[in-house]
Amino acid sequence: MRALTEIAPSRSIGGIALMCAGIACLSVNDAIAKTLTDSYAPVQILFIRNAIALLPALLIAFSTGGKAALWSYRPMAHLIRGIIWTCAAIMFFLGLRHLGLAEATTLVFAAPIFIIALSSILLKEHVGWRRWSAAVVGFIGVLVVVRPGSATFQLVALFPVGTALFYALLMIGSRWVDPRESPWTVMLYLVGAGALINGLLSPFYWVPIRPDDIWMFLGIAVFGTAGMTMITQAFRFTSASVVAHYEYTGLLWAILLGWLIWRDVPDLATFVGAGIIVVSGLFIIFRERQLK
Repeated sequence: MRALTEIAPSRSIGGIALMCAGIACLSVNDAIAKTLTDSYAPVQILFIRNAIALLPALLIAFSTGGKAALWSYRPMAHLIRGIIWTCAAIMFFLGLRHLGLAEATTLVFAAPIFIIALSSILLKEHVGWRRWSAAVVGFIGVLVVVRPGSATFQLVALFPVGTALFYALLMIGSRWVDPRESPWTVMLYLVGAGALINGLLSPFYWVPIRPDDIWMFLGIAVFGTAGMTMITQAFRFTSASVVAHYEYTGLLWAILLGWLIWRDVPDLATFVGAGIIVVSGLFIIFRERQLK
């Protein structure tokens, strides 16, 4: 018993460290993607990123689970999730093209609000008044950032909101995946489906890649794959209730990278809306933890 109590805290710390490092990598991935969207279509960026990441994902899955990790019991579930993931990424990249990194990232954090709503509608799960209230408060935060009807309203701000919606569908869609499949199998098929879908769309939007941009495409593949891998491992190290709220560290990275690269400083409304969304999301996570 003593050994278990000594190991558990270290595993929690390891999981938190992996989660924070993974979120940092995904934030760098988003910053590179924002730079690339000025010259390339989102589907081309996504195809190249997934094509480069496919081999590492294959090697990781095989090395951790052997041939069994390459087999899926429900391949159509992965294909559908790949379509949803592609829609989420395309919308996010379109938002990044016109919005600041911090503003776009803030709106994506509305995903827990949509997860609550979709869980009730699609999965017929019981959602109590506390979580519904938190979802409504979070939606108010979204409205504060988007500011519909004001002179500063931008229609493109709805793209990251759409990303949050599709991301929520992706999370709910994890129920379709066979529970016998490992997280590495799920990652492999998600990357493979993304490469396939965007590969079919890319010829319609393809432009020659400039030699100076090759390193950025390599960077987006490396940081994107590393981020997803570390986040997956974080959930394997410790429970979701421990590490999930560290996802919000991505907002700090988005503000820092936005300032360092583009000298963007979010306005007061974005800070206020982000605070409301984060508090709402943290309450939803805390309430889920209580219920479980």
